[in-house]
Amino acid sequence: MTSKQGYGPDLRKYLDKRLHVRLNAKRSVTGQMIGYDHFMNIVLDKAVEHIGKQEKEIGKAMIRGNSILMWECLDKVG
Repeated sequence: MTSKQGYGPDLRKYLDKRLHVRLNAKRSVTGQMIGYDHFMNIVLDKAVEHIGKQEKEIGKAMIRGNSILMWECLDKVG
């Protein structure tokens, strides 16, 4: 039996690429994607949280897929 949600997104092309991720509550994080799952939860390494004009290094960060509004890949894909 397959799930109603299908198999989830194929994010392999974004592995080891730098992403800028916009989150709910006007937050954003930039980092290198090192992992993901079929719920679109992602793991970023060397993550930096952007709070207004300030930046805070947070190291590794696990971001829940349901809090992601959009992302931009900062590296060339392909």
